[in-house]
Amino acid sequence: MMTHFNQPSSTISLSNSIVLNNPALKLSTMALSVACIVYTGFHGNLAHAETSPAATDNVVTLPSELPSDQVAASDERSSTMSSAAIPDCHHESMHSGRTGQNCELAPIVVTASNPQNSQAYLIQADPKQPIQPVPATDGADYLKHIAGFNAIRNGGTNGDPVFRGMFGSRLKILTNGSEMLGACPARMDAPTSYISPQNFDEITVVKGPQTVLFGAASAATVNFARIPERLTGDTITGQASATAASNQRFDNDFETILGNQQGSIRLNANTSRSDDYKDGNGKKVPAQWRKWNADLSATYTPTDDSWIELSAGKGDGEARYAGRSMDGSQFLRESVGVRFAQNNLLPWLQKLEGQVNYNNADHVMDNFTLRTPSPMDMGGEHEHTSGVMDGMDGMDDSDGMGNMDSAMAMELARKTISGRLAVTLNWLDYTLVSGLDASHSEHKGRMGGQYTYKDAVWDKDAEFEQTGIFAELSKPLGETRKIITGLRIDQHEVKYLARDAATNAYPTPYGKTRRETLPSGFIRLENSWPDQNLNGYVGVGHVERMPDYWELFSPVHSGSTSAFLGVKPEQTTQLDLGLTHRAGPWSSWISAYAGRINNFILISYHQHAGHAGKSAGAKNIDASIAGAEAGTSYQFTDNLIADLNVAYGWGRNETDNRPLPQIAPLDARIGLTYQQEQLSVGALLRLVDRQDRVALNQGNIVGYDLGKSSGFGVFSVNAAYQFNPLLNLSIGVDNLLDKAYSEHLNRAGNSAFGYAATEIINEMGRNFWAKVTIKY
Repeated sequence: MMTHFNQPSSTISLSNSIVLNNPALKLSTMALSVACIVYTGFHGNLAHAETSPAATDNVVTLPSELPSDQVAASDERSSTMSSAAIPDCHHESMHSGRTGQNCELAPIVVTASNPQNSQAYLIQADPKQPIQPVPATDGADYLKHIAGFNAIRNGGTNGDPVFRGMFGSRLKILTNGSEMLGACPARMDAPTSYISPQNFDEITVVKGPQTVLFGAASAATVNFARIPERLTGDTITGQASATAASNQRFDNDFETILGNQQGSIRLNANTSRSDDYKDGNGKKVPAQWRKWNADLSATYTPTDDSWIELSAGKGDGEARYAGRSMDGSQFLRESVGVRFAQNNLLPWLQKLEGQVNYNNADHVMDNFTLRTPSPMDMGGEHEHTSGVMDGMDGMDDSDGMGNMDSAMAMELARKTISGRLAVTLNWLDYTLVSGLDASHSEHKGRMGGQYTYKDAVWDKDAEFEQTGIFAELSKPLGETRKIITGLRIDQHEVKYLARDAATNAYPTPYGKTRRETLPSGFIRLENSWPDQNLNGYVGVGHVERMPDYWELFSPVHSGSTSAFLGVKPEQTTQLDLGLTHRAGPWSSWISAYAGRINNFILISYHQHAGHAGKSAGAKNIDASIAGAEAGTSYQFTDNLIADLNVAYGWGRNETDNRPLPQIAPLDARIGLTYQQEQLSVGALLRLVDRQDRVALNQGNIVGYDLGKSSGFGVFSVNAAYQFNPLLNLSIGVDNLLDKAYSEHLNRAGNSAFGYAATEIINEMGRNFWAKVTIKY
């Protein structure tokens, strides 16, 4: 029996094959072709299966991975529309566990992901829904749709996410609860570059230091999750979709699940490609990419309360970077994991869960695969270098790679093995989630000429060990109030194994080990006022963060030749508070924060002793931060709704009495959506203020403040049509007026592509796109 589940979209291009060859993707494309044939020939039967009770009753959602107090507060769906306004049958994923309504409303094209209910510190988004701007290429690209998130552009893909002006390991980026770290010393491969959002069921964001369950994250914890499920009968279900856009953009995504009550097998596969794009002035921006991913999981589900899953995945790609002196010619990902959960073991033992994961990133950057080595100054913005690249003068200065015109490649790899075990206990009206986690990570690299780098010996430069224990306790205080508190302690150990790449000598920190024991915790009070349809929270959190690879292995620190022994752990203490409110046609929310960061790790790009030209140096300062995200929507009629979202961040370097760098300006999005029966149409106006608060030549590992930036406005339109329960189409035009503009968080273009020394990279001009989704 073939049963359809209403799972949102994947993406498979029916008309274009990708340059990168991979057997898994060939099988996926073949499977999609079969699905299309079946759909065409048996449309009537499939449509009947969609609307029959058996179809909606054939899946049981397994225990959520969110802590119990967050599950209660997690009904925050990804839409600019009020859930009370328009029936949300289009939100019912195959993992929702709801039978819902059998209607054929058009899918809403999401222009912002906002809290719709409960508490505003928690955001949940459905990455399979169509979004605007054009469907995301990676994790950072998707996160930009959530208020407060930005990304530092490299080219057309693989930007680095920033939340509330915070960057790097201040954001905990997880996939199914595990962390995969990039390998590039210049962060060409940010953790989000290995994530294809459409291959996941749900994205959860916890703002601020308001959870301790998954590590010490001072800015936010982000989890891209696939949700296990138990089928109730013999089932095959899935979907595929195709996205096409300007600049030869073609995305292909495929998902299928087959199995029965005892277990299931799930395959997710996708490809994505695009050529260089043109900005609003008609100038070509080097930005082409090719990507593919394939993930296979097998889940054993003996009961409704228990499951165990074994998964494996692989992916690769290449990307040209307008703002880099090298491109990424390989983004090889290998992932293996096992996870389990058992619910309702005893009256007081609600849940036992655990997982073990292996993730490996193998990244190659070179100057010959996607460009021609140039004898000209490869300036623009310099690269931050560290570890195996440390000591290579010219690689970390403003001349990029100096005047070198020879072909050169560097291969970097980072292996991470991690594990986690947690229990959820109930006693009286207390709920305690407690457990431990640990990880081991190794970083290595090698370099050479175009034909010799693969023969070079791997050079390990760093080893990381982390062990943590955590506990999170929640207790209701009456019917409308709850208190949640958490504490964790992490033991870190980092070993310095890097040698000077230029002289082959071993610098002073070689063989040294740093050990730190760092506490983190929070307390939060949540309250609701049912008569006023109002929910609120206030929380205080403290996080002590170990410097990450890029900070510890920075070439310079306070006059010394290495940051490893000198840079101190960050200490963030932050107040978070927020409200959500509904009143008739109005729906509003706000989440605000204010914090103090002692020993904030600032990266400055200046002339340092012992380095030719500018080099990156890490130093500790004290900083203050504050800001807010807010939104409101108004339901004019049953079919028409308008919404407004704004985000603002502020930061100050208290040590040097100047602004904190790399903080985006005021950003507002105004949306209007009309929906009737199977058709929806929408418009989006994004308005961004200028940024005058800058700190020249200071920033983070990827970028620094190049100067003040101008404000801009961009207007986009979209539409969607639901032909039947199994087939829908969404289309859009981003930047309809072909505006030439650039983001404040940016990089200078590389002179090898014709950019002037400080010329920044413009965003894409007018972009047409269309996405079709088939479910079966």
